[in-house]
Amino acid sequence: MEVTFEQEEGEDVLVDLRDPYWAAFLAWVWPGAGHFYQRRYGKGFLFMVCVLGTFFYGLGLGRGRCVYASFKPGDIRWQYALQAGAGAVTWPAVAQAMTTRDGGDPFFVLCERYPEDHREAYYIVEDESYNGPTLKDGFMAPPAGRINLNERDTLGMWHYDMKHMFDIGTLFCVVAGLLNLLVIYDALCGPAILSPEEKAKLKAKKKNKRGEPSEEF
Repeated sequence: MEVTFEQEEGEDVLVDLRDPYWAAFLAWVWPGAGHFYQRRYGKGFLFMVCVLGTFFYGLGLGRGRCVYASFKPGDIRWQYALQAGAGAVTWPAVAQAMTTRDGGDPFFVLCERYPEDHREAYYIVEDESYNGPTLKDGFMAPPAGRINLNERDTLGMWHYDMKHMFDIGTLFCVVAGLLNLLVIYDALCGPAILSPEEKAKLKAKKKNKRGEPSEEF
């Protein structure tokens, strides 16, 4: 599908969106992929670097833990719904949530903590001779064990260990997901270029706000 944007001066801008719905889907799966499909390579590369760079920077700040899917009482991870806008890079969180839903261990363990009943003490396992039960922190996995705001649970220890970096990492990944929504829109509808008529209306609206007489057109 080709979209034409009229210009006041010079030639009109013609953009070939090909199949815009397929392009939008690709743009969600991998930021920039929809634009590569549309042969808009410059934008595709720019979007991929900006969105994925923001996402992985935030994930690094949160030590691989600030992106996870959870519906546990006391820990409804609504932030993940926004982070998921970044596409396939957030899918491991869904796989981890399914893996650990019935008490299973995450498939990519970052560290182990003990004891399992951690209301009084909470440590990272460093002694290889310890063979007791542990709580395992997984990459993009929900916090292990019970979630209780009145106890020293795993989520609380993440905040304690990483201080404000956990929240900042979460925010960066949310911003990456929201940015990719704009990328998806651009792949679906084309660039946001104002037509001469839209520019005239916008100019008249600004004049009205300043109390100036608007031109008739």
